[in-house]
Amino acid sequence: MTVHVTNTLTGEKEPFEPQDPDSVLLYLCGLTVSDPAHLGHARAWAHTDVIHRWLEHEGYEVRHVENFTDINEKIVARVGEDGDSEADVAENYVDETLQDMRSLNLKRATVYPRVSEHVPEIIDMVETLIEKGYAYESNGSVYFDVSEYPDYGKLSNQDISEMESQGDEGDRTEKRNSADFALWKANGVAESDIAEHRHDDAGPADEAVETAETWESPWGEGRPGWHIECSAMSTTHLDDTIDIHVAGQDLVFPHNENEIAQSEAATGEQFSRYWVHVRLLETSGEKMSSSLGNFATVETLVSEEGANVVRTFLLSTAYHNRATFSEATLNEARERWERLDRAYDRAAAAADSADARTKVVDDDLRDAVVETRDAFPAAMNDDFNTREALSALLELASAVHRHVDEHDRYDYGSLNAAIETFDEFGRDVLGLAFGAEAADGDARLADEAIELVLDLRERERAAGNYERADDLRNELERLGVTVEDSDDGPTFRR
Repeated sequence: MTVHVTNTLTGEKEPFEPQDPDSVLLYLCGLTVSDPAHLGHARAWAHTDVIHRWLEHEGYEVRHVENFTDINEKIVARVGEDGDSEADVAENYVDETLQDMRSLNLKRATVYPRVSEHVPEIIDMVETLIEKGYAYESNGSVYFDVSEYPDYGKLSNQDISEMESQGDEGDRTEKRNSADFALWKANGVAESDIAEHRHDDAGPADEAVETAETWESPWGEGRPGWHIECSAMSTTHLDDTIDIHVAGQDLVFPHNENEIAQSEAATGEQFSRYWVHVRLLETSGEKMSSSLGNFATVETLVSEEGANVVRTFLLSTAYHNRATFSEATLNEARERWERLDRAYDRAAAAADSADARTKVVDDDLRDAVVETRDAFPAAMNDDFNTREALSALLELASAVHRHVDEHDRYDYGSLNAAIETFDEFGRDVLGLAFGAEAADGDARLADEAIELVLDLRERERAAGNYERADDLRNELERLGVTVEDSDDGPTFRR
């Protein structure tokens, strides 16, 4: 069965036909690393992860790129709070984000490029756009001239004449058209640029902006514009044309629209064949957002619930549908995961028991396996519908529970087929860890155990037993627990 994808560019559900019949080029717009990653970010990660997994299941070789935006005014605004410079703040949050990704059992991307490492490629692309007449320099900054690109607005279905001004208000006098957007911004970061993003415990603004990185360019010292960054990184690590570009729904305009314009103007090729936009996660009727402060961090949720519950929550709604985070929806996810995990354990225990027989036949269980093996691929091929795919596994779980509850002798063949189905679809595609493979266990109990070890380490230090304290720290780090000492006491990350 052919995979079908809803393409934002056309507004239609289309058969998926990559450029190369054997491989897929996949790009996800990554984080601007200025705050802890929250569940809204994880929604995009998890669905991209499952797209990656399903395409590999279907036989494609997937080259998956996800960037880190480590140059941004929001990052500068955190200086003094989360690091001593823009680069320090970015590095801290990149590290945290990678740990969050690992905790959620995400497949590793092929490359995680950072903007700060791709300034030469950005400058080259900007020079190309100027040479081709799509961009112009003004007072040391460079802007894309949207009037020169006839298809501008095709992703967001907007007309240039009706668009509002893009960029900072102070840039408007430098631009030919109000909708033109910055490819390169002269100079560094001003205090006014970070004012709305600063927290009360941030460092002095005048000191923070001094740490903002700048680069020499043909137009003078400055910094890249936001939109050009993804174009440069995707063409560097994938190709001029990619197969699937994934992003949050809020990035359709202006970010993704501008990516298309500048990329296609520079290369003369279609930028992305399919655009997949993940709807934003909502809580209490508003989108989950760092700026609104209404978020639950990935670290906290995984610590409290475990990766399997969080993944089940994220995948219980298809990427293109509205999703809400609440105590009720989290409870539903917890119940679904427990039902799946218990079914897997019961199937394994029954299959491995003396009561499992080769000639015992339960037609209901056998039919449930067949139906799941039909329904799950059908759901995934229908626009990566994880909700329906998960429902197919839950139906199989129900059949396993009925079989074990109602029989004294077990259908070994069907139980084994059910286990294989859970492994193939639940583990390999949805990224859930069953049985002995479940790495998260009781996350809250694990945290409490780590806290006990840290308490013991502090007592050893207080008693002057520094070698013993170092041994405890080294043992925790060997187990994947990073200990960080501060004036307020030790903290840890897994």
